[in-house]
This record gives sequence, C-alpha cells and structure tokens, in this order.
Amino acid sequence: MKELNVFFYRGKNDKFIVGKLAQFQNKIYFEYDPSFLARPLWLSPYKLPPEPGLHEHKETQFGPIFGLFDDSLPDGWGLLLMDRFLRKQGIDVARLSVLDRLAFLGKSTMGALTYEPAVKYKKNDKIISIQFLAEQSRQIIEGNTIDILPLLMRTGGSPAGARPKVLVGVNKDKIISGEDDLPENYEHWIVKFNSKNDFQDSGLVEYAYSLMAQNAGIMMSETRLFNTTSGDHFFGIKRFDRKNNQRFHVHTFGNLIHSNFRLPECAYETFLKVVLDLTKKHQELIRGFKQMVFNVMANNRDDHVKNFAFMIDANQEWALTPAYDLMYAEGPGGEHSMDISGEGLSPGKQEVSRLGKKSGLSTNEVNNSIERVMAAVKTWPEYAQLAGMTEKTMNYIQKRIHRNLSFFQEKFSKHH
Repeated sequence: MKELNVFFYRGKNDKFIVGKLAQFQNKIYFEYDPSFLARPLWLSPYKLPPEPGLHEHKETQFGPIFGLFDDSLPDGWGLLLMDRFLRKQGIDVARLSVLDRLAFLGKSTMGALTYEPAVKYKKNDKIISIQFLAEQSRQIIEGNTIDILPLLMRTGGSPAGARPKVLVGVNKDKIISGEDDLPENYEHWIVKFNSKNDFQDSGLVEYAYSLMAQNAGIMMSETRLFNTTSGDHFFGIKRFDRKNNQRFHVHTFGNLIHSNFRLPECAYETFLKVVLDLTKKHQELIRGFKQMVFNVMANNRDDHVKNFAFMIDANQEWALTPAYDLMYAEGPGGEHSMDISGEGLSPGKQEVSRLGKKSGLSTNEVNNSIERVMAAVKTWPEYAQLAGMTEKTMNYIQKRIHRNLSFFQEKFSKHH
C-alpha cells in the first residue's frame, strides 16, 4: 500500500493536515483526518465532502484520482517535463502511480494542497533568462533532451495545459524560479511560450485579449509582456493562488464536478448552476455569464471545464477565480467546448439570452452584460495595435469576431 499525507499549506510554517491518500490494489482511497473534521473546510463539496470514514474513488472514467487532488497534478506541458526529467533519473514512468507523481510535486503545487513525504530533488533559484527558457522549451517540444531540463522542470512542472509555460518569481525585470516561496519583493507569475500550433505572435494575442477582457468588465489578474533583446514577446499573468507567499485553495470547475475536460460533455448551463450553488452570490453568476459572453464574441472556443475555476477567499467563502486562458481558439471541430443552450457552432443573442434568463438573470442584467462585452470586443483592432501584433494576425481574428458579433447585431444594433 502506498500512502501520502495531504496538507493545507497556507504559507511558511503555517499548515495543517487534511487527511491521508492511499493506493491499494490499483484503487485510490482518501480519509479525512479527525483534526480536520473537527473544523472542516469544504474543499471539494460535491465529490469529497468532509465526512468521516474511507472514501473510495470509483469514478475512474473521469480520471485516476479524486478531482480535488487532480488539480495538483501537471497536465500537458508539465507532464511532458516531469516524464522526461524522471526518465533521465532512470525511472520507468510507465510504472509510476498517481500518488508517486503527487509525492514528486510535494509542495511545488498550484493552490494550497501539498503532499508528504515528498520526493526531494535539487532546486534552482538563480536568476534566469526568459529567452533562454523559451528556446529550451522549443527544443523539448521537438524532442531533444538537454541539460536545462531540471531547470525547466522546476520552473514549469506544475501548470496545466499543453502550451509551454513556466512558474517564475518576478521583481521588475529580474526573474527567478517561482514554484515555491519567493524572496522579498518578488511576485508569483506564470509566463507562457508559444507552441507550433499557435500564432507566431501568440503572446501578443493573449495580452491583447487580456486588455479587451478587462475593458469588458471581466476580472483578471495583472498581465504584462516580457520582452527580450531578440525581439520576442512572452505573455505573463500574475498568479491568483499566491499573495506574498500566502497560498489559496483553487478548484477547477471540471474537477469540482468530475467532468473530464478532454470530453466536451458539459454545458454552460451546468457551469452557471454550479456558480450560483457554490458561491451563493448573484454577482458571481453575472461574472460567470459575462465570461461566457466574452468567450462567444471573442471566439475563445477552448472554453473547457478546466479553464474555469473557483477559490476559497480569506473569509473562507467560495468565489470564481479571476478569468484566465482567454485567447482566440478554434475549439474542437470549430465548436465551443461547452455549448450554449445546445448550440456550440454559431451561438448568438438568442441562445445567450435564453440561458442567462434560465440561470436567474433579469432581462436588464442579460442585456447590460451583452452590451458591455460587445462594446469592448468591437474595438478589437485597438487592443491588437496596442499589443503590437502583426496586421495579418489582427485581421484573421477580426474576421471571426465580426462573424460572431453578427449573431448579436439584430437585437442590439440600435444601441450602437
């Protein structure tokens, strides 16, 4: 039997036991610690409520482990780095269990959950070059094994997603590895690189989208471009699960309800229901609705269940996290990952309005959200030019945005 202790890690020297994970005969079990149950946090209300006794993970079609802990695991790029790093250590990754991977991460996780006993390996906190990491990440994708792998492992091992990205500590223009606690005056950021399937200026696109989203009234963390002497521009976003080395618990929507993000099986209707049920706040429902409208109008069709998340705030109440991964995306088969009133290919005012009202929004709240987002998205070229992207990329996206807006124009054209 393999066992791991799960801790809630709020910051240095401030942690408490949550419970114990165990694997026995290819089955995963979890048991909350009695001390945690005495003053419980509802860390995963739907799938792992704080109740005594042994919880067995039976929804194996969802994934190998409870969604609560799956949010600690890397995906895509992070998994690629982890496997290559471990292979270099002579480890057969095919024989690794999900608990082995959590032990490897230890406290180098996103969010507030950490795992002990952790596998120890060398850290690297020297000042690093974003340009250097970007070049090495491209080589990793192309299949080369290089000496920089341990450094990339430390900086890029945890975030989800297939695009290369690194966790860094940022102090103005100084950058260090950033998966653990940072020195004074450094802040936790994520920096992304482009993959082969992206626009050449994908960093500029995502930066322009972040500006456009904020103007549409969508809450986002601070974003910036990291520019290099060779003329590259990489998109960076400040992490919302860290503040002055304090950690916050984050749970993605998909893992909260055990919906596999690789299968487009969920709808925005379910998302909005969960927003209201979990947060109990009407304003959060409006936030979730507005983010959906933005995704529709701005053609972010990679809107799967792990690209929305919730967090427990300082008052121990649930709220939507700031929006993230807002980017032009074609989506699976050209459709939205989550449908809007049954429509995934060409959703417009009819589907959006119907869903908003069905979810509990007033006609005014629906119309005001649509108009606010439309006003921002209509001025896409301004954000594109501000970010400095090529005219070719700007026009390519503009055509798709124009098409999406045409499905909203009939009702709202008189206001614009």
